Amino acid sequence: MTTTGPGPDAGLPPTDPAQLPLVFAAAFNAGDAQAVERLFEPGAVFVNAPGEVVTGDERRAATGRFLAFGLPIRIEVRQCYVAGDLALLIGDYLIEGEGPDGPLRDEGTATDVARRGADGRWRYAIDNPPGTAR
Repeated sequence: MTTTGPGPDAGLPPTDPAQLPLVFAAAFNAGDAQAVERLFEPGAVFVNAPGEVVTGDERRAATGRFLAFGLPIRIEVRQCYVAGDLALLIGDYLIEGEGPDGPLRDEGTATDVARRGADGRWRYAIDNPPGTAR
């Protein structure tokens, strides 16, 4: 498939939940914190580490720390399960390169929960990069 540029929905939460991680990666790789933020519900949570959950301004700050690396993220969606307006997304991610403090490699298999809003678009309710890590 060849594209010539962003479509009319570029930067908006997707209408297909399996596309949410890919839209996230595009916004992340553009360094666009506002575009990343649009992909989260207002009360969404971010799992920094197993048992360490943040929301609100703390969640935005956690996302900002990842953006500050200035490194691209690659995401491969493994599975997407939908039940009504909820979706479980399982995907492998990799952030790798020369960060501000030297070489960096952060990888894992995320398990995320997305919810379809009244507008038909999917947003993260739970962003869990550590997945099932202990």
